[in-house]
Amino acid sequence: VGCLSPFLDQFQEDGFLVLEGFLSADECEAMQRRIDEIVAKMDVPLHCRTEFSTQEEEQLRAQGSTDYFLSSGDKIRFFFEKGVFDKQGNFLVPPEKSINKIGHALHALDPIFRCVTHSHKVQALARSLGLQMPVVVQSMYIFKVSGPAAVAPHQDASFLYTEPLGRVLGLWIALEDAMLENGCLWFIPGSHTGGVSRRMVRTPAGSVPGTSFLGSEPIRDNSLFVPTPVLRGALVLIHGEVVHKSEQNLSDRSRQAYTFHLMEAAGTIWSPDNWLQPTPELPFPPLYT
Repeated sequence: VGCLSPFLDQFQEDGFLVLEGFLSADECEAMQRRIDEIVAKMDVPLHCRTEFSTQEEEQLRAQGSTDYFLSSGDKIRFFFEKGVFDKQGNFLVPPEKSINKIGHALHALDPIFRCVTHSHKVQALARSLGLQMPVVVQSMYIFKVSGPAAVAPHQDASFLYTEPLGRVLGLWIALEDAMLENGCLWFIPGSHTGGVSRRMVRTPAGSVPGTSFLGSEPIRDNSLFVPTPVLRGALVLIHGEVVHKSEQNLSDRSRQAYTFHLMEAAGTIWSPDNWLQPTPELPFPPLYT
């Protein structure tokens, strides 16, 4: 990480940066093995397992789903692809192929993921970026299985909003090769300098769906996006306001990744309207140990 300065200029210019070979195959393998164990012991949430027939029951299911998401910031929870359960809540596909992501506190609650998140390598990278008081706000394990829909163009700061802007940074680690055919990331270089076009905010407690959007995502010229295929072990730095997306995974293999977000806490206000809020059980942990 010592000789990063030309790369960091590139990051300031583009809003993203690829660091190939950041993790070893063994380090990737350890995270994948750990996720296999977590999935094997998975408790499918009640709102996925219950059969609902009346409109009132459907509203209860929607409320259950909303609460499950909104209270996941300090837990390890499972978010599924559409259409993977039958009416009784039984899996229609193998469980490991049914999950979209696991979130949002692996970095704090699981020793393997905590070690990676707070590793010397990650701390050194954050220091080289000039971060004074970085805290970890959330983490996700993304499965990107074959088939389900693309991830639409977005800015992470729409969901993780701060004042001032420019204080949130995503670290996205490929645990499998991420190529064009299995849904690698695409970016619009330089799109991180114009603020955010929409924000996801919490709605009043008890309302469904629990969040709503202020503003809207503009229609963006597809030809502006640049693909960033990477090999297993690569780290992609993602500025909180850079516009990025991923296409559908058209291959027969997954595209697993571990991603977490840092916020520079010095002189920053975390929006009280963000869906994700620190809790007494889990204040945002400092990155530097």
